[in-house]
Amino acid sequence: MKLTVKDMAVFGLLGGLMYASKVLMEFLPNLHLIGVFTIALTVVYRKKALYPIYTFVFLTGLLGGFSLWWIPYLYIWTLLWAAVMLLPESLPPRAAPIIYVLLCGAHGLLYGTLYAPAQAIMFGLDFSGMIAWIAAGLPFDLLHGAGNFVCGALIFPMIRALRLAERVCAGPRA
Repeated sequence: MKLTVKDMAVFGLLGGLMYASKVLMEFLPNLHLIGVFTIALTVVYRKKALYPIYTFVFLTGLLGGFSLWWIPYLYIWTLLWAAVMLLPESLPPRAAPIIYVLLCGAHGLLYGTLYAPAQAIMFGLDFSGMIAWIAAGLPFDLLHGAGNFVCGALIFPMIRALRLAERVCAGPRA
């Protein structure tokens, strides 16, 4: 994955934009655009999407504190990236928006479950303790899933905007 100077600048800006969107929406419980960004960036940039995703993760730790809560961020967004990577690159045009929105909502719904193994390891929970932790967070996960589902409506417009920006930045063809 060779990076150009343009790639580094664009991915740095996109990672910063992901972080800024999170901070701007923090007053809303479990409602953010990180799933939207992760899916759209993965559709457009494929493997290179990991650069802005991990720029976001690093900024989150740097500015929020590299603490135990941050450790699951090292894998939780990568799982969403991997799920998108497993989808065919050329989904049927009518199905793609639906699949992306459902995936975004599912990731929000499963967020607590995905977070739980790290919590169990860090805090010495056994399997039943981990299940109790998941159950206690279920109301928040339901809200998170619903929020991601609604915000998922922005995935396809973001994909189009990113592709347009890539075409414009590529300049005229010789």
